[in-house]
Amino acid sequence: MNKYFIIGLGVGLGLLGGYAYWNFVGCASGTCPITSKPLNSTLYGGLLGYLFVNAFVSFKQK
Repeated sequence: MNKYFIIGLGVGLGLLGGYAYWNFVGCASGTCPITSKPLNSTLYGGLLGYLFVNAFVSFKQK
């Protein structure tokens, strides 16, 4: 598979996971820096998805 596809898939799943976390768990008081706004939570999830894929998938160069 193409490495950019795998990275994009990890980021996409992270974005969806971050938004789902904000939607279902969120922050009731509004003082949480990451989960108080959907944009923050979604971007944080995308970053975690990228880091997860980058840590566990090795991309060998020819």
